[in-house]
Amino acid sequence: MIIRYFAGAAEAAGRKEQTVDGELTVGDLKELLSGALGPEFARVLTCCSVLVDGTRATDETFAGSGATVDVLPPFAGG
Repeated sequence: MIIRYFAGAAEAAGRKEQTVDGELTVGDLKELLSGALGPEFARVLTCCSVLVDGTRATDETFAGSGATVDVLPPFAGG
């Protein structure tokens, strides 16, 4: 699956995109990414929304091997 990071999530991850092999729930993916990308990313991830193939996901949502997962921090708007 492809993981895409936006704004502050990309900054904390140190990248805009990465590939993860396998099929995971979003909760398992968050745990994997937090461990791999460190405590600052884990902190930012707690306030992010996660989309799987364009649909808002919960920790129980399944992300298959061909999925696109977007990690979106809160955005300020006006």
